Amino acid sequence: MGPDALDAAALAFLTERHLATLAIPRADGSVAVVPVGVTYQDDGIARIITRGDSAKVRRLRAAPGLRVSVCQVDGGRWLTLEGPATVTEDPAAVAVAVDAYARRYRTPEPNPTRVAIEVAVDRVSGRW
Repeated sequence: MGPDALDAAALAFLTERHLATLAIPRADGSVAVVPVGVTYQDDGIARIITRGDSAKVRRLRAAPGLRVSVCQVDGGRWLTLEGPATVTEDPAAVAVAVDAYARRYRTPEPNPTRVAIEVAVDRVSGRW
């Protein structure tokens, strides 16, 4: 399904306080899966804030546009967002991601190396 399949129930699920997992393919074909806080807005972008020196950022910088999956689960409800990911250091874009994170989770501690991972969601799946 495309992101247009995200109905009111799915969008509400994406505002509840749930952590998610980010799955990123490694160069050897295996998949790294790490816990993340993720936000989704009506612009079709899933955003994750993180340190600029994290392994996930290094992987994405080595392969811009690499397809990733972000999945959150709550009992029998689950939702996966997929698409190409990029890393941005643009202060305005990072501020948007931090603001969205603060609304969903909590205000993050200051971090001078913070970047945002942006996933251009083009596929969704789940049961919400």
